[in-house]
Amino acid sequence: MGAVKHFLGNYSENFAAALILWPILSFMLTLPILAYLYHRDGRLRFGTFVGAYLTVFYVCGLGCFTLYPLPSGDAGPGITYGVSPNFNPLNFLNDIAKDGLKAVFQLLFNVVFFVPLGFIAGRLLRLRFVPAVLLGMLTSMLIEITQLTGLFGLYPYAYRCCDVDDVLTNTLGAALGWLCAWLLARVVPPGKLADAEPTDRPGFVRRCVALWIDLVIVWLVAVVPYGAVALGMEFAGLGQPALPGLTAAQTAALVIDGSAIAALVVVELVIPWFHGGSTPGGSFVRMTFETRPRTTGYRMLFYAARALTLVVVLWLAPWLIPFVLLFYLIARKMPYDYIP
Repeated sequence: MGAVKHFLGNYSENFAAALILWPILSFMLTLPILAYLYHRDGRLRFGTFVGAYLTVFYVCGLGCFTLYPLPSGDAGPGITYGVSPNFNPLNFLNDIAKDGLKAVFQLLFNVVFFVPLGFIAGRLLRLRFVPAVLLGMLTSMLIEITQLTGLFGLYPYAYRCCDVDDVLTNTLGAALGWLCAWLLARVVPPGKLADAEPTDRPGFVRRCVALWIDLVIVWLVAVVPYGAVALGMEFAGLGQPALPGLTAAQTAALVIDGSAIAALVVVELVIPWFHGGSTPGGSFVRMTFETRPRTTGYRMLFYAARALTLVVVLWLAPWLIPFVLLFYLIARKMPYDYIP
């Protein structure tokens, strides 16, 4: 028991780091997680929602336990010398002969540590056995390569041991985790995946996730092309692009803002008009914002009212967002949904 406590005590700092990073990463990944769950399930299930955030915690732990603590000071592994790798798949026998229970615990830990990854692959991601095992193997290989290269060259030497035995034991753990998910599915089957038809009664959260996806698309269309041209001109020694009579900054603002407005019109008006009220984001999360069929005149009024609402709450008066949310919570619909 003392050996177990000593072994686990070596990782207390790593666990603390994972706990600190978890809420930060969870906040950053909230919208992508919600988008994935709506796309896959067609609705937000409490169990899968909790499972997704526990997955974020596991990924934090995966990084912290395998890469942290980082080298510090001016001497030691990763700074003035490296840790030799092990490419002998049977070297664990020598480790057991040398270190006894400590080496056994390390092997078992490497297996158990990847069991959640296999379980996540089978239960949450719905992967089959071979893809789940490959995911475990590739993840382990990525970690070992990161250790071997000193965090991809951030440090001049390897500060952790790249060990082929870790890849073998990690892959075994992923396989066992997938089997656990398969056994659980025999008792508690996972929820059915979403139907192909989008819902015309989306909730406020799903509407926000769809809008976030749409705005990401608008940002990419507005910024990436201009950024590529500007960088190309810089590398060619031509300086930043500038239209006649405008500075480079004014040109950038004009081009990016104009592209954003054009992209927003296409994404929020043109595409949904011809696709039953589904924007690109709405299609991904399986929803349409048109809650009922409307004649052409009322449909045009509906689109205009929705577009005006978006402009007001996103650009002109963002402080109205809590009031819009309160309105939805009471009425269970958006103001423009009242248009007949």
